[in-house]
Parts: sequence; structure tokens; C-alpha cells
Amino acid sequence: METAVASGARDRVHILGLPVDRVDVDTAMARIAEFIRGSEPRVVVTADAAGLVLAQQDPEFAQIVRGADLVTPDSVGVLWAARRLGKPIRQRVSGVDLVDLVCAKSSELGWRVFLLGAAPGVAEMAAERLRLRHPGCNIVGTRHGFFPPESDDVVAREIAEHRPDVLFVAMGMPRQEKFIWSTRELIGAKVAMGVGGSLDVHSGRVRRAPRWVQRIGLEWLWRSLLNPRKIAKAKNLPLFLWRVLRWKG
Repeated sequence: METAVASGARDRVHILGLPVDRVDVDTAMARIAEFIRGSEPRVVVTADAAGLVLAQQDPEFAQIVRGADLVTPDSVGVLWAARRLGKPIRQRVSGVDLVDLVCAKSSELGWRVFLLGAAPGVAEMAAERLRLRHPGCNIVGTRHGFFPPESDDVVAREIAEHRPDVLFVAMGMPRQEKFIWSTRELIGAKVAMGVGGSLDVHSGRVRRAPRWVQRIGLEWLWRSLLNPRKIAKAKNLPLFLWRVLRWKG
């Protein structure tokens, strides 16, 4: 697969009119490291098929996806669509994996990480388990995600006091991306990324699918069976397939 890491060079495929970067895990991590070495706040979107459908119905969210500095392919549906469009992407790049990889790099390079989102106590549990998994991981703060949009600036100021290099926001699409976009200058994190249910996984509250289920692209089904609340999200998948098949671009 052709990839480009250099600043300003982006190899992308447009799916339902929205850009997705043709990156694998290593290339995505190289981009994130480049962002952290820079001086500007950067936004990363982990785009799955359901999220791209949501963006069709939400112009504000669609603009955020278009304006993001990196949009990773976070579902087998996105990989299928890219292949159908003649621009295949080799590998899924999920929020769950990026949280783990960034925390591993944090233990090596001292990156300052903040975990925001999920129910009260979950971010703290995730931080504890990530520190055990990656000794020396520099998680500088945590906070639950149960607050209204009217409090976004207040929460952003709380987070800014911790001076994070990387902010992970686990509040579900498109809420997490809208929080990131509206507060990115106030918080000043070099990288801010929406990661959906990743903190539930890293806290141990939700089991990740076995490797063989991940390899055949059915992790979404596994998670829907374990958590019926995700069934509504899974219902967007047939709609995604239908829209890609009919897309005229």
C-alpha cells in the first residue's frame, strides 16, 4: 500500500464524500508522533462505517471529519468501501489499538496522556490497567464523560491544567468529535482523538473480541451481542453498504 508520512502529503480515499486516510497502524502512529513534535493542536478521527453514516445526517460532524488532521479506517466496512473504490487500505486502525500504542510510547517518550469519557470511575480503571500494562505510562489525568455540552468549556479548562500532549475522548460519535473540535484551542493538546468505547475495553468492563473474530472483521457483531445498546449503531451498517453501492460521487 502506498503511504506518505511527510507533512502535507496525505493519501486518502473519499467514502460517501468524506476523506479517510489510507494508513496502517504504523503509519498512523508515525503521524501522531509527528503531530506531538509540532506546535499546533491536531484532531484525529477514528472513522467507522456507522460514523460515516452519521456524518451524512449531521453537517457539523461532516465538517469536522473533513477538517481533521488524520482520519483512520476503524472498521471492516470502511476497508470494504475503500477496496470497492479502487483505493484499498491494508489494515484497520482502531481507537482501542491507538490508545494502547500511544500509552506504550508514553512510557518510552514521556508523552502526557489524558483520558476523558465513559461512566464515572471507568477512565480511572482504564488508567490503572494501562499503567500496569505499560509501566511508566504518563497518564496525567482522567475524567468521566457525563456532562452536558453547556459545560464543555469548564471541563476543557480543567483538562488544560494538566497540559496533555494527547487527549483521548470516549463519549461516542459525534459528541466526542464536537467536544474536541470546539475546545481544541482551549485545551491545547497536540493530539485529540475520539475513541468511542475504548476506555470501557481498557478498564476491563468490556471484553474485546477474540483475535480470530477481529481477523474476520466481526468485532462489531461481538460487541453488539455483549452490549445491546450498540445494536442501534450496528443498524447503520446495512445503510452504509447500500449508500456505498449507490454512491455516484
